[in-house]
Amino acid sequence: MDAETLSRRTLRFVNVAHALDHFVLLIYPTAVIAIAAQTGLGYGELIGLATGAFVAFGLCSLPMGWLADRFGRRTMLAIFFLGYGLSCLGVASAASPTAFALWLCVLGLASAIYHPVGSTMLVTHARRLGRDLGVNGVWGNLGAATASGVTALLAAGLGWQAAFIVPGLFCLACGIAFLALVPGDGDGTRGQAGSAPVIAVSRPLPLLVVFGIAIVAGGMTFNITTIALPKVVHERVGEGLPLALIGSVATLVFVFGALTQLLMGRLIDRYSLPTLFVALAVLQPVGLGIAAVSSGLPLLLGLVLTMAALYGQVVINDAMVAHYVPPAYRARAYSVRYFLGFTVSGLVVPMIAVLHDHGGFGLVLGIAAAFGAVIVAAALGFFGLTRQDGSRPLAAAE
Repeated sequence: MDAETLSRRTLRFVNVAHALDHFVLLIYPTAVIAIAAQTGLGYGELIGLATGAFVAFGLCSLPMGWLADRFGRRTMLAIFFLGYGLSCLGVASAASPTAFALWLCVLGLASAIYHPVGSTMLVTHARRLGRDLGVNGVWGNLGAATASGVTALLAAGLGWQAAFIVPGLFCLACGIAFLALVPGDGDGTRGQAGSAPVIAVSRPLPLLVVFGIAIVAGGMTFNITTIALPKVVHERVGEGLPLALIGSVATLVFVFGALTQLLMGRLIDRYSLPTLFVALAVLQPVGLGIAAVSSGLPLLLGLVLTMAALYGQVVINDAMVAHYVPPAYRARAYSVRYFLGFTVSGLVVPMIAVLHDHGGFGLVLGIAAAFGAVIVAAALGFFGLTRQDGSRPLAAAE
């Protein structure tokens, strides 16, 4: 197979995998309502069984880059598709709390494969890196946005098991098609963005530190905002709003995140990454600050600015790894990047509960704004450290 065809097919499967990664992980939080009604178990008990899935999603991201280097990216992405499919069928067959917890853990382990492996494959095969990163981000957003609605429809019409069986069979079909249509990892098409020179830096350790700080702080603002968003809308836009309308408003706010990813994807191909990083980082504390002290339409404006900055930063961070990390270390770099970003989500839920009890969502969003200020400081540090390095080529990427 010629390199161009291989790259085109790989990108398509990577995009589908991103959508499935976020979709499948969010099936259980909606299906659990139907499971509770059928089994008689309490909601609190059942939702707690998913803790292992979300912990595995973050912690297990760390070794996936190393495994991809050892066994091949194609092999690992195939395991992702097939593992996701089998774990969905396993959850559908669960008849006890122990079985639910076990299969959800397996599901979380499979979900951890995508971001380190898929991001590396995307960078390798991208024709225009910024544009393809933006498109890939939108696929992930679509998966997250449609998970609740599709799950509710399947559970209401066919039973909660169908909410796992149908996506599980689709994942298995994708895995079989991927193995049949993508014969190997490949090196990407010559001259593509994935083959662009890596940018040399004279002070890599300080650069790594400030980037790590930005990743951790960004993980906090991202998870605080996305987890609290529906309840924030309910309390501070209008308590009389029906649940369906609250969900629609929250979805509309998420749409701005998807649009920003497309925009940032195009800007990355034209402008300096450190400059874009600073400009986007400023929007986070500004948007969160507005949301913290307001209600109604001003609150929504603050949330829109915040969501645009959050999702835009995801694209910026992935592009930074692609441009500043040599190809031999890229998969492991993505592993560390997502490990740092995802593991903090385990701290967010109890933190929101404590802060909300003591000061409402004004305090919650105010603390998130403080983390946003940390991101601004890290972005300025990154800009300063890279300013004198220019864009001297270090080595050809994969």
